[in-house]
Amino acid sequence: MTRATMTEPNRIALIPIDVQRGFDYPPWGRRNNPAMEANGQRLLATWREHGWPLIHVRHDSIHAGSTLHPSHPGNAFRPGFEPRPGETAIGKSVNAAFIGTDLDLRLRRLGVDTLALFGISTDMCVSTTARVASNPGYRTIVVADACFCFDLADADGSVIPAEAVSRAHLATLRAEFAEVIDSDALIARIAGA
Repeated sequence: MTRATMTEPNRIALIPIDVQRGFDYPPWGRRNNPAMEANGQRLLATWREHGWPLIHVRHDSIHAGSTLHPSHPGNAFRPGFEPRPGETAIGKSVNAAFIGTDLDLRLRRLGVDTLALFGISTDMCVSTTARVASNPGYRTIVVADACFCFDLADADGSVIPAEAVSRAHLATLRAEFAEVIDSDALIARIAGA
């Protein structure tokens, strides 16, 4: 997406994905990008200041032992990421925010054609939502510095550092599914649109 194809800011929905406390509990492990929260909060502040479309997504795990299950304290949004009165929050139970939810309907009713995604984790729910969003034709932006992911074990039990996991997934998204930029660039661009 180039500046020439940038849509009107009121047609860009900010979608924070799974910014929940449960990811601070075991077994999630070491993460990258300690600036994720600060960058995400700047995005939220910008959208709220202008009254642009904002839909929060929360993972409501169906697995009773999960730190994201509705009965676990980890299901709650992280401090500073709680929806405010009048803001929409939807729950999902799978990786993609479109599956089993009314997200697409809500976006269409708002006249949204572009999604700005951020949250947890880069390689799982953010990536899956971006991929699914591209199929019905949404322009999709992944805000790289407002996401993080975790170290992952490969099939041999070796650990792939979160930084490498993030880099590979952002490259894949950039290649076909989304524009990948940082929060400062997105804020500057839409403020000037």
